[in-house]
Amino acid sequence: MSKPTQAHMSQSWSKGRPPGWKDMKKKQMEYYMGAKLIEVGVNPKSATYRWSVTTEGNDETWTYSAYWGDSQPK
Repeated sequence: MSKPTQAHMSQSWSKGRPPGWKDMKKKQMEYYMGAKLIEVGVNPKSATYRWSVTTEGNDETWTYSAYWGDSQPK
């Protein structure tokens, strides 16, 4: 079985949340992504990260993605 070369983490919340609350949640997601990478044996500093936001009605879904190894953009 091949090893994974990417990870994704998503959270949804109301678009009306204050910017400070959203910043706190983004920092939490960054922290947990780093912990997850360490858990699977990947150096968090060697990964490439991307944020994406999708909006549906009054909700936003923020996705934090990490890529390493063969999945890393050239």
